[in-house]
Amino acid sequence: MNDRMQQIIEQIGKLEAELNAAIEARQARLRYSIEGRRVTFEHAVRDAHQRVKLGVFRWFLTVRPQNYLTMPVIYAMGIPLLLLDLFVSLYQLVCFPVYRIALVKHGDYMLFDHQQLEYLNIIEKVHCVYCSYAVGLLGYAQEVTARTEQYFCPIKHAHKVLGAHRRYRSFLDYGEADGYHRKLEGYRSALAEEANQARNRQGSGTQDK
Repeated sequence: MNDRMQQIIEQIGKLEAELNAAIEARQARLRYSIEGRRVTFEHAVRDAHQRVKLGVFRWFLTVRPQNYLTMPVIYAMGIPLLLLDLFVSLYQLVCFPVYRIALVKHGDYMLFDHQQLEYLNIIEKVHCVYCSYAVGLLGYAQEVTARTEQYFCPIKHAHKVLGAHRRYRSFLDYGEADGYHRKLEGYRSALAEEANQARNRQGSGTQDK
């Protein structure tokens, strides 16, 4: 990776920090706080949310007919999603210790906080839980795949990749053959170092308790 590319990556990191600061400022304007995974709104905001909440019967009357028609297809996707979850988890549990790669924490990608929104009725909350699970699962599977790609084939494509994972930008350029196998071992060593750091953090957390 040349100096210019490294500078761009550093700029991206700074922009991400600015974005996080902007998100925190917006949270303050919407008057909610986050403690762990618990989101708490001010009392006046919760009351306002309750006033705009649709009752279940009224909600059924507002649903578009095409939504009813496609709902069985949407929820049938739960079966392959559960199978994907099972097999991705089984894969990393079996293979990652062999490769000396840190396990991806399933819970880090599963965020279920929409049920804390008072302006959603029970059916809307169920829909949100389903969507949150699907999105979280795909993020989890992508990170498992990204670590696998870093171990076996950390090479960029010749064409632009849409939705590339966060590790992709540090991969070797397409056609960068000089010292490929030596550099490949460097990527693998980086994964092993991540695993060591994860174990050290886990050990420190256990001692603190």
